[in-house]
Formats: sequence, structure tokens, C-alpha cells
Amino acid sequence: MLDIKFIRQNQEVVRKAIQNKNVDLDLDKLLALDIRRRELIESSEALKAEQNRKSKGPQFNVEELKSLKEKFKVMEHELICVGEEFGQLMLRVPNIPSDDTPIGPDEFGNKVLRQWGKLPQLDFKPKEHWELGEKLDLIDNERAAKVSGARFTYLKRGLAVMQFALVQHALSVFMDEKVIKKIVKKTGLNLKSTPFVPVIPPVLIRPDAMQKMARLEPKEERYYIQNDDLYLVGSAEHALGAMYMDEILEENDLPIRYIGYSTAFRREAGSYGKDMKGILRVHQFDKLEIESFCLPEDSIKEQDLFVAMQEYLVQSLNLPYQVVAICTGDMGGPDARQIDIETWMPGQNKYRETHTADLMTDFQARRLGTKLRRSSSAGGGLEFVHMNDATAFAGRTMIAILENYQTSKGTVEIPKVLRKYMGGVKEIK
Repeated sequence: MLDIKFIRQNQEVVRKAIQNKNVDLDLDKLLALDIRRRELIESSEALKAEQNRKSKGPQFNVEELKSLKEKFKVMEHELICVGEEFGQLMLRVPNIPSDDTPIGPDEFGNKVLRQWGKLPQLDFKPKEHWELGEKLDLIDNERAAKVSGARFTYLKRGLAVMQFALVQHALSVFMDEKVIKKIVKKTGLNLKSTPFVPVIPPVLIRPDAMQKMARLEPKEERYYIQNDDLYLVGSAEHALGAMYMDEILEENDLPIRYIGYSTAFRREAGSYGKDMKGILRVHQFDKLEIESFCLPEDSIKEQDLFVAMQEYLVQSLNLPYQVVAICTGDMGGPDARQIDIETWMPGQNKYRETHTADLMTDFQARRLGTKLRRSSSAGGGLEFVHMNDATAFAGRTMIAILENYQTSKGTVEIPKVLRKYMGGVKEIK
């Protein structure tokens, strides 16, 4: 959420953000409601003061006080109605994109920043991950469909073990202060090398927490449990980011960094017929997500660190990839800056998104009421923290491994860095 004072004083900036992010919002209506809301607050306060003054005066007039009371009730009702409409529109105002975010209407406006690794030169026609999954009995969509319906799967054998190997590998990186310090030094970001605290968060979340995280919409993408009024999370980030709702963090304790592992649930309502085979786009998958709470002046550097660590992980698996700046029309409403990593998929003959990193600035924190208290040397004032979230590992990394490490024999080699977590096995066959 943006500060209404900021919106009033920067109307053209906000208007451009609404336009560039393709948000359906009438800013003039919001501003008119804001004016009316402030008028009603001022008038109702004046009416209340007059009512109090006359009730204590020497010439007590019952009828006049009754009339004032009725006027106040009418005004109060209008204020509630205006306030509710104003609040709903405020929730739809998008975050302001960073200065370096490309402006574009859709994914075709995204900008490749850099590429790493050589594309594999295979002397055979590469299979897609789902073909390998079926042949090697690693992925079973057909039986999962009998049990749960379309877009569910059974992960089996070596692929199930590989998932936990990737989790262990990622944790070994994000929890290691020495590794983070090395990455910070290499990138020259001048940040603390605070390690990430591992968390297994709840996968059920209250609607108000989801709304404050700006992740409730679109509701058709969410799984909702009506009897308990709870949503299933679409990412560990949804529960991680809400941890400090209505709390004050101390400046000297920042940054606070978490790495959370959870099952994620998405209805994929807008992707009917797309990527139906395999595990690219499923309703349920497991994911490691990173989240941080940091000082406003460090938040862009914090996001750059997240991306650098994502690159470190993908490079350790020796997977070719490209880093992409996501344009205004393709990024989320709460995002100020979004950077994706797209990994090469030989079976599909293209890059596909495997990681994303989202800088929220204070957009979520303002809704959540998560603040920081500056140190006494800095005046001890309160302000909103800045928040970042990003993918550490999700199922699509396994897709990239299957397709890049496949052999002419139809088997799949295991990346060297994962073998120690898989009992020393070198190949899935």
C-alpha cells in the first residue's frame, strides 16, 4: 500500500504506475473519495464538539441536541461508506516501479541483463522432462489424476530423493555466513553477511494476513477452506512476510533473513490447457523461499544479493541461465522491482523461469504495520521496513536438471554437488 499523502503529492507518478502495470483503477475517483473522507472527518468532529459544548451550556435545548445527534449519525454513516470504498480502492493502487524497471505491456518487454553458461551440445534429440519422467518412472501424473485430478503428480524414486538433495544443498548455502560473505564481497554490495534462518511456516493463512501481504488477489488462484476461513499459501513467502505483522523491529537487528520450506498450492485458473504434462505447472509443489526485512536504504542491494545467491546456486548445478529484468506490464502489483532467472531447457529448446526475486520496498510493510525503530544515535524514529522475497528452489529446477543432464541412453546424470545428498548415486536409470 502507498501512503495517501504520497499519492496526493505524486499523482502523475502514481498514474503512470497504474497505466504501466495495466491496473484497472480510477485514480480520480480515489482522490475524490479522499477529499470527501477528509471533509466528513472534519465536519463530524466539529459537529461532535458543538454537541458536547451545547450539552454542557446553561441553556440546555433537548430538541436542538437531538437534531445534532441525528445529523452526526447520518454523517457517521456516510463516513463509514466512503471510508470502505476508499479503503478498497487504496488496496488496488500498485507499487511504484523502480527507475531501472523496463516499461512494457507484457513479457515481451522484459530485458535480458546477462547470461551464464554454455548451452549443451547434444548429439541426440533431447526429451522433455515429462518424457524422461515417464520413461524412468519418476513422474506419475496419470495415477495422480485418478486420485486427485488434473495437475497433480507423484514424484518417485530418484526425483523424490533429488528434491530433498536440492533442499539440503540450498540450506547449506543460505545458512553459511562464510559463503554469504564471499558473495557479498564478490558483488561489492556492502551488506551484512547475516545468514538465513531456516523456517517451516504454516501453509494455512488467514484472509486478513493474505490481504495485507497483497497476495489475496486474484482469489480464483487460491485454495480456500470455507469452514475455517483460511487460505492455502501459494508460497512460503506468504506466511514468512506476515511474521512481524503489527510489530516494531530494531534497526540494529536488521537485516532479518529467513529461508522457508513449504508445500505451495495454486489453482492455475488462468492457465487452462498450458503445460499440462509433467511438473512445470501443477496445483501442488514444494518450494524453498527466502524473505528479508531490511533498512530502506539497503533494499535494492538486498535484492541484488538475493539474485547473486540464486546465481550461485544455479551455477553450482552447472545449468545455463539468463538474468531478466521484468517489465512493468509483466510484474506484480506489489513489486517495485522484479528480477527473474530463466534456466535453459534443452527438451523445450528455450529458457524458462525457475527463480524470481521481488523487491516490495515498504508496500507490504505499510499494510502489515511492520515498522523499524531507528537507533538512538539516528534519532530513534519509527518508519516502515523494506521487504524482499525470492525463490531459493522450486520444482522447475528439477525440470532443468532432468533436461540438461539427460544422456543418449535415456538416463539422467546427477549434478556432482548433489551426489553426497543422494547416497553417492551418479545417475538415475
